[in-house]
Parts: sequence; structure tokens; C-alpha cells
Amino acid sequence: MLIGKRGAATTSVSSARADSVTIRGYDLAGELLGHTSFTEFYFLLATGRMPTPDQRFFLDLCLVAIAEHGLTPSVQAARMTFAADPAALQGAVAAGVLGCGTVILGAADLCRGVLDEILATTVPGTSVAEAASAVAREIRKTGKPIPGYGHPLHKPVDPRAERLIALARERGTAGPAVEAAVELTKAVAATWGKPLPMNVSMAIAATLKDVEIPQTLIRGIPILARTAGLIAHLAEETETPIGFYLASKGEEAIEHLQAPSKDGAA
Repeated sequence: MLIGKRGAATTSVSSARADSVTIRGYDLAGELLGHTSFTEFYFLLATGRMPTPDQRFFLDLCLVAIAEHGLTPSVQAARMTFAADPAALQGAVAAGVLGCGTVILGAADLCRGVLDEILATTVPGTSVAEAASAVAREIRKTGKPIPGYGHPLHKPVDPRAERLIALARERGTAGPAVEAAVELTKAVAATWGKPLPMNVSMAIAATLKDVEIPQTLIRGIPILARTAGLIAHLAEETETPIGFYLASKGEEAIEHLQAPSKDGAA
């Protein structure tokens, strides 16, 4: 039984021959190597075209902004996996990447959705501030946290988010998405009854939307960026290992409750 699309199977990403590799129509050796940065190459791979200068700048900026953030759960998972099998670098990296989700690191895609909703409801006669307030109230009613706001460490502001927004303004690329994010920050404070800092995920979504970075790239940025950080931690793990130490500290910190006996007595 055939499952999936019927017809010719095709790809336009790349092809490899004995004497050449072609990437999106460019000869790898003759046109890309020595002429293209990895950020530009990533954009080309994903979209089929070279980025504009502003797209390259902000894509590169966002990759740097979230590549590293200390001993996060994904880093700890990677280091402990590597400690268990130092020969399996790829397995340790994979363990860390699997920890890149919407709670930690991967909320930019959700933030993009919130910004899209605000801008879609900003119709003639309705300001961005009014649309942001309406969206904030709707999310508040669900009882769920709002993507892109609050951080367990960075208070009262996330310095990464502040810098991204500032650079967008300096370069003249700050547009409707950045405006929506700024207005949403005010709306969130009013709706939640306390200031919640715009975190780096919302700043990434806003600055990249204004320079027309496709949403598919925004979804992949946290994974691509954090892979670099994971490799750095695993390189350090070979020199100064702490993987088993992290595991032992977890064991030490968690209280183990005594299981009830089979007859139900404590």
C-alpha cells in the first residue's frame, strides 16, 4: 500500500555528482565556498535564495543570542549522556536537542503566532495597542502563560531581548511586529497585574518577522543555535567532565519517599 503523495518524487535542495555538489542552483565549490557565511548558507538552504543584508544580520544575531545559556536542562542531558558513552558525540548532541521545546528555548514559533494574531486584528479604527490588549485578555482567560513573556532568571528585563529590539531600531528595520511586541509588553503588564519582561523568544519573533524571515526558519533557529552550544559543552566535558557529578547532585537533592509495604502499612 502506497502512503503519501503520488507522482514524481523531487527535491530542489541539492544534488551531488562525482565532480560537483549543487546547492539550490549554486555550485558549492565554485560559488559558495569562500563567498558565503554559514548564516547565509542556512538561509539559502531553507529558502532557495540568498538573504538580504538585514535578513543575514538579524538571523545571525538571533543564532548568537540563544546558542548558549549556561547549564540548562538540555545541556545537562547532553553532558550526562556523553559521560555514559564518550564515543557517541552524536547521541549526546541528540539528547540535548530533544530538550529544545516550547517551555525552554523553542517558544519563538509560538510568539510569531501571537504577533500574527495581533497584526491580523489591527484593522482600520483599531490601534496596535488595542489589538494587543485584546489578545492579551484572551490568552489570560485560558489560564495559560503567554508565550514570550517572563523568565525565571532575567528580571526585570531580558538583556538579550532589549538588545535585539534596540538593534532593530538602530538599523531602521523595526516595523509592525516590533511595535506589536512592545505594545503587547504593556498589555501583558496591565492584564496580569504585574510587569513581565519580554524574553528573547518574543524579540526573535518580532525582529525576524519585520525583516521577512520565513516562519519555518524561525522554528529551526533554536535547534540550530543550541547545537553549537551543546558541542561546546561536550568538548569541555572531554577535558573537565561534570556529567556524572550533575547526575549525583540530582540524586542527592531529590528526597526519596519510602514505598508503602504490600499490606498497605507505611
